[in-house]
Amino acid sequence: MPQDVAGIVRTIQGLLIHEHLAEVYGVTLSDADRQSVHLRPADEVLACVAARDERPPSVPRPPEWRVPGNCRHYSVLLVTVLRARGVPARARCGFGDYFAEGRHEDHWVGEYWNAEQGRWVMVDAQLDEQQRELFGIDFDGLDVPRDRFLVAGEAWARCRAGHADPDAFGLTVTDESGLWWIAGNLMRDAAALDAVEVLPWDTWGAMPAPDEKIGEERTALFDELARLTREPDQHADELRRRYADERLRVPPVVHNDLRDRDEAI
Repeated sequence: MPQDVAGIVRTIQGLLIHEHLAEVYGVTLSDADRQSVHLRPADEVLACVAARDERPPSVPRPPEWRVPGNCRHYSVLLVTVLRARGVPARARCGFGDYFAEGRHEDHWVGEYWNAEQGRWVMVDAQLDEQQRELFGIDFDGLDVPRDRFLVAGEAWARCRAGHADPDAFGLTVTDESGLWWIAGNLMRDAAALDAVEVLPWDTWGAMPAPDEKIGEERTALFDELARLTREPDQHADELRRRYADERLRVPPVVHNDLRDRDEAI
């Protein structure tokens, strides 16, 4: 793998193909092809890459040989490589406003600590040149503005304050949105901050079901979690205590909603 962030991102883009954007690259995926989207650990994703093509990862694969995944897989590989380089990095779950007009789409990105600048830099490893053109991206994907990608806690806080419409946050391809979806991503983001990067459709604990009414007790819980995850470095000790809450803690077995079955992680 290259040493620089731009080179790492280009390499990852040559290994993966987004399952919902495959046709942009002239690729039609079968149901069997799509099973790789359920891979959780980075080593299993890389093993799948090697099984398709034994050449070094620095060699870009033709689109039809790339491993199907989604934004979460791009982010997890980015974070994995950066951590292997000794660079503090973490995946973030939330919503991007740059995929559909007037919508904040369910999305994952990565963050790494830039020691020279003294800040966390947000990177969207999925955005190659074809996608930049497709979505009309007008910003640097290696330094995503924080008003273009909202971590789930920020999305929750804005909606709770009446500054954003919960129905604008979700996933267009499934025609689902709302506070219940934001709450789910809030728990996934908190898990990722604890270095447990679950699948976008893994559910557990206090996570609401689709369109489920969220009562006062859970609303208070999510209000607090949003406060902590919006500024996780300032609230590290509080977050660690929150991970002990069985409503939030990722258990050894979660429910894979797409497969409708329990799976060990």
